[in-house]
Amino acid sequence: MLTRVEDLLQEVEAFNSSNPDEIEQFRIKLLGKKGDIKAIMAEFRNVPVEQKKEFGQKINILRNAAQDKINELKLAAAETSSTNHGLDLTMSGQPYELGARHPLSVVRNEIISIFNRIGFSVSEGPEIEDDWHNFTALNFPEEHPARDMQDTFFIDPEIALRTHTSSVQVRVMENSTPPIRTISPGRVFRNEAISARAHCIFHQVEGLYIDKNVSFADLKQTLLYFAKEMFGDKTKIRLRPSYFPFTEPSAEVDVSCQICNGKGCNVCKHTGFLEIMGCGMVDPNVLESCGIDSSIYSGFAFGMGIERIAMLKYQVNDLRHFFENDLRFLKQFKTAY
Repeated sequence: MLTRVEDLLQEVEAFNSSNPDEIEQFRIKLLGKKGDIKAIMAEFRNVPVEQKKEFGQKINILRNAAQDKINELKLAAAETSSTNHGLDLTMSGQPYELGARHPLSVVRNEIISIFNRIGFSVSEGPEIEDDWHNFTALNFPEEHPARDMQDTFFIDPEIALRTHTSSVQVRVMENSTPPIRTISPGRVFRNEAISARAHCIFHQVEGLYIDKNVSFADLKQTLLYFAKEMFGDKTKIRLRPSYFPFTEPSAEVDVSCQICNGKGCNVCKHTGFLEIMGCGMVDPNVLESCGIDSSIYSGFAFGMGIERIAMLKYQVNDLRHFFENDLRFLKQFKTAY
């Protein structure tokens, strides 16, 4: 039996090949389930007791030598294949697929880039917020519907998942001295039914500008610049009076429909415009709550949903597509940077 082990050791030492198939056949012959080494180990019980220790050591030496030799030959064969052919013939025939950014990430980055070009910095804050930063400092009365359980995910009476990134603006105002010019992109949460046009999780970008002598005209020109940069030079905007607790006066912002070019279609309900955001002049109460003298400083704020911008930009008709991770949908954005 020991003679058989010695013969196999010599066979291992003598074997040499650069052919992957031959190397694999040699591995199966020695190390396979029905290979020579398994067969020898099956005879171990017939070895005399005084020879079992020596026999066991020889088998371990044989098995390790065979494995080392096969690994060495496989590595050499792969290097030779790469050198000779300029490619690795052992690799899969399927090409590697390059990934792409999620469409919401693409739009988010584009929005940030547009506002960066006119001096807005980026601010971020926690997604779990206290009542002060999420509601009270933003001039929300205690009886306001947004405090109701149907709109907000409360963790306890004083802590909730933020319903808007305006809470980040409060933190910026509390810790900064005007002039302030910042945008706050991030994920927000509302206790709403999921549908083609609404979701309990979505993304916002909110902007804030505070300085001396800031006017509504500054707000309008800033938003017109954004709309033209995002949707094209021919884009028009219109502002409609609205109400938000933290701005006064307040307005809704519409852009000319990108599908019908403002002529009227089913998407824009034949108005030629689509709503994209809310805006307004920062309420003096908000400034005072954050330690800013409203008799010296004024400012404007705006907020938009990234999903809404992405739906307009890519003509997506169902908000849920952005959250389902369906590769058939996401692969359409492979060329997006």
